Amino acid sequence: MKRITAIIVSALLLMGMLVVLIGCGQTTPPQQQQPASTPKVMKVVTEAGFAPFEFKEGDEIKGFDIDVIKAIAEAEGYKVEIAHMGFESLIPALQSDKADVAIAGMSINPERQKAVDFSTPYFDAGLIIAVAEKTTGIATLDDLQGKKIGCQVGTIGADASNSVKAKNSKTEVRVFDNIGEAFMELEKGGVDAVVNDHPVTAYYIKTSGQGKTKMVGDVFSADDKYGIAVKKGNAEMLKAVNDGLAKIKADGKYQEIYKKWFG
Repeated sequence: MKRITAIIVSALLLMGMLVVLIGCGQTTPPQQQQPASTPKVMKVVTEAGFAPFEFKEGDEIKGFDIDVIKAIAEAEGYKVEIAHMGFESLIPALQSDKADVAIAGMSINPERQKAVDFSTPYFDAGLIIAVAEKTTGIATLDDLQGKKIGCQVGTIGADASNSVKAKNSKTEVRVFDNIGEAFMELEKGGVDAVVNDHPVTAYYIKTSGQGKTKMVGDVFSADDKYGIAVKKGNAEMLKAVNDGLAKIKADGKYQEIYKKWFG
């Protein structure tokens, strides 16, 4: 009897040791780590031929608008990806979800408001006429009737130029893909004037156009304001842009960027 009892006890002890050994042999699953939060991405498109708002320096896109959207994104916890495309492709890129945001010195106007939603305005612009340094007799849009006018496609400068042609069919409006091409044509004498946003024209004349071109007359369309565009109905992105813009205006970052580019 004792022998049977001893055998049973030994068996039980052996089973217990096996359980312990098996348990020791198993690797305790590590505590599941929370994956590092993936930064939100703000896909931004621009037309990088509109200095000082956006332009290319080597492979880098720089400018006032670029600094502004980067600051807005940082304030709202977004990582920014910026791509260049033609101005007329910006709104379609939003509509097809290829981009979240478009910033390119884009004027807020009723036609565009039908296609996209705009942020609160972030820049007051206005139009001005530029002519060759030696040109005289041009100071207003009416003075451009019957002349050759250069402008950028899809802009309010193009709208203003076409309004001159509507009054005088002899007026020739030459539309360029970017404003730099229009200014080059002005320097070559291919157009008599360029109608374009005042701050961009002022920057051009201060830099590469110095001594070759000049601004004439007064700033007009003074109620022209730039906005940041998002896809129609994209309330989340619109709120992020507006909230970020409010933050960088409140903390002085916007003014710092403005001073950097416009003094």
